[in-house]
Amino acid sequence: MKYKIAVIGAGPSGITALKNLLDQGLDAVAFDRNEEVGGNWIYSEKESHSSVFETTHIISSKTLSQYEDFPFDEFDPETADYPSHEVLRNYFQAYARKFNLYPFIQFGTMVKECKWIDELHWQVTTEKDGIEKTEQFTHLVVANGHHWKPRYPEYPGEFTGEFLHSHHFKKAAPFAGKRVLVIGGGNSACDVAVETSRVSASTAISWRRGYRIVPKFFFGKPSDKVAEQTKWFPVKVRGFFNQLLLKVMLGDNKAYGLRPITEPFGATHPTINDELLHKIRHGKVKPRLDITRFEGKKVIFEDGKSEEFDSIIACTGYWLSHPFFDKNFIDYSSGPVPLYLKMFHPKITNLYFIGMFQPLGCIWPGAELQSKLMAQELIGKWKRPKNMEALCEREVTDPHYKQVNTPRHTITVDFHLFVKSLKSHLPKDYVSKRPILTKSPLTESTV
Repeated sequence: MKYKIAVIGAGPSGITALKNLLDQGLDAVAFDRNEEVGGNWIYSEKESHSSVFETTHIISSKTLSQYEDFPFDEFDPETADYPSHEVLRNYFQAYARKFNLYPFIQFGTMVKECKWIDELHWQVTTEKDGIEKTEQFTHLVVANGHHWKPRYPEYPGEFTGEFLHSHHFKKAAPFAGKRVLVIGGGNSACDVAVETSRVSASTAISWRRGYRIVPKFFFGKPSDKVAEQTKWFPVKVRGFFNQLLLKVMLGDNKAYGLRPITEPFGATHPTINDELLHKIRHGKVKPRLDITRFEGKKVIFEDGKSEEFDSIIACTGYWLSHPFFDKNFIDYSSGPVPLYLKMFHPKITNLYFIGMFQPLGCIWPGAELQSKLMAQELIGKWKRPKNMEALCEREVTDPHYKQVNTPRHTITVDFHLFVKSLKSHLPKDYVSKRPILTKSPLTESTV
């Protein structure tokens, strides 16, 4: 039977899914609400989609954040260790051009509903320019990302100042002269605190737990490249050495007035930031504990301290959301996520999730390998294990890291273990750098 495959999303995961399907001569088309490839790496001040900040740079180094089919050195040999969002947008678009993906992408198209019929039939409804269209596909590939539906915190009382999520934060300029409170200790929170502190009257950052702040460089090398040297060790041993290295290099959180760390390495996502500690020690960002309640513009913290703020920016993460599925069918918003290799459903064989994992590292290399494995199965060169349900359950009961029980930590993987596991299922010649020459379902012409 001839397959017809729908890919939801043309961000970094969606384009590599599409590329690797087409690479094997499979009939595939991608749908994306934007007008270009790149997903949230397409910077825009509009709130039509979740985009990066004006000053965002990647937090993993380039050599551990590239497609093997299209390394950064082939894109631009002078690419910096930590490229900016503009460089990354150009990289993704160059990838799409190199592999002739554009004729296979329907832009400005929202996927409204996906109904599973049986093992060879999906009914997919899309909307473009206000017109709905329903088509039949044999397989569905979900690559819609997991950083687009904001998750807001809840506290007693009411804050009467400006309250927004980092989803709506695009640049620091609107916060000039304001008293700003940032909620959260992840990468977005620390970036927002640093950026607003450049222009605000004051900036404070509130943590409910202790976070590890990891600098971008150790010994003149990107920190993830230094950590890579210990990838052969068991996770717990690696964690011990990483923890020790951070303590030697930076000292304890209490030296900066920050909440102490109580969890072992890997129990929460480390935060990669070179400037937060500098800003704290220079008095530009003030550490605060968790919030107890709001009283107008006044915020009361758990140690009894109270302050007035003009703006609160909640950098409290995103929900894992698939609005095109009926919630009674699939709903991973609160966890757990029992998918083998974070991509294979235990029962539905014509459904794939690509890029729906959170590594201690970068998503794209893993998404590329997932895509290659998916394509290998579809052309009959790889067969999924017979004990799929047990393997899916093990993803939940025996994860790489025993993490805190929050929605943010349901899809975490160790970058190196995950990549190694995916590669173990692929042929040795899995890298494919040739442009795709096949017929586009959108133009019916050879591209």
